[in-house]
Amino acid sequence: MSLSFPLYLNPSFCCNYQFVPPKSCSSSIRKSGEGGSSSSRAGSMKEASAVSYKKFIDFALEETKVHTHLAPSPLQKFNSLTSMDGRTELQMLSFEAPKVRLLRCLSIEGNDGMEVLDFAVFPKPEFDLPIFCANFFTAASTNIVVLDLNPLHAVTDRDDYKEKYYRHLIPLGLKYAELLPWGGKITSESLRFFSPIVVWTKFSSSQNYYDVLFSAFKDYYKAWLELMEQATEEIDTSEIVSNREAQHRYLMWRAEKDPGHRLLRRLVGEALAEEILRSFLFNGVQELGSKTFLDYFPEYRSDNGTINEKRSMIGKSFENRPWDTEGNFLGNSLRWIMAVN
Repeated sequence: MSLSFPLYLNPSFCCNYQFVPPKSCSSSIRKSGEGGSSSSRAGSMKEASAVSYKKFIDFALEETKVHTHLAPSPLQKFNSLTSMDGRTELQMLSFEAPKVRLLRCLSIEGNDGMEVLDFAVFPKPEFDLPIFCANFFTAASTNIVVLDLNPLHAVTDRDDYKEKYYRHLIPLGLKYAELLPWGGKITSESLRFFSPIVVWTKFSSSQNYYDVLFSAFKDYYKAWLELMEQATEEIDTSEIVSNREAQHRYLMWRAEKDPGHRLLRRLVGEALAEEILRSFLFNGVQELGSKTFLDYFPEYRSDNGTINEKRSMIGKSFENRPWDTEGNFLGNSLRWIMAVN
C-alpha cells in the first residue's frame, strides 16, 4: 500500500508551500523554528527535481484550497529529514480542515533516482468519507502505484457504503484500469481496505505512464474533494463511534503491516521510523482508540502472543482484478494463488 511515511506557520504557507532541502546529514527531524522561517522554507521547493512528485502535491494543495480552508496541523513539527547516509531527503507536510482530521504528505527523493510519494487525507470521525490514498514508489526502471479512495467501511460487507460513494465512480475506475493494468498479487487481507476503483499497478518508467498517473491522481483527488464537499456531518453518536473505530482499525493495519516500512527503517533507523509511522503517517493509532492490532486482527496472534510478521495469514492473494465492470466483488469466483509473505 504505502511507505509507506511548534510554531504555526503564516497563512501564506497554505498557498505557497515549498519543500526544503535539509542541510543536516544526520537522521534527525528538523522541527519548526530550527531550520529557518517558513518563508525561507517556502522559497526552496521550486528547486525540486523535475522528475519528482512535486507537481502532484502542488496540484493537490491548490485544488484543496478551492473546496475548503486548510489550516496548519500541529504535526508540522515533522517537516524535513535526511537519511542516515546523507543521500536521501524526506519532506513532510500536514494540514487540517473543517471536515479533515489530517491531510499529510511524505515525499522521499534519493540521489540514486528513487522517488516516493505517500499522500493521504483522513476525514474527521463525524464524516464517513473514504480515505484518499496515493502511494507511489519509483526506482530507476520500476514504478509501483496504489491510488484509491480507501473505504472507511469495507465495501465487501457494506453494499450501502459502496452505493453511496463508489457506484457513480465506477466509470472513472474502469478508465484507469485500462490505462494502468492490475499489478498482480495482492493479499486478501489487504484487499479489504481497497475500493472497486483502486488503481494498483506496476510499470516501467516512461513519460507516457507518468502523464497517465498524474491524470489519474488529479481525477481521483477531484472526485474525493467533491465527495467531501457534499458530505454532511453525522449527529448519531453510534455512527460517529463506528466511523472512529473503522478509521482506527485502518490505521492499526497500516502502521503494522504496510510493506514500505522496511525502506523507511533502512533510511532513518528503527526508532525514528517508528516515530514517523505512528505519530505522522498513521497518526491516530493512539488518539482514536485503545484497541490493539490483535484486537482487530486476532488471526495474526502467534503462539507466544506476539504479532505474526507474515503479510497474509490466509496465505492467498488475487492475481487479477477482483471486481467486475459494475464494481461487484468477484471473491471466490476468481482463481486464488498462494501469496508471498
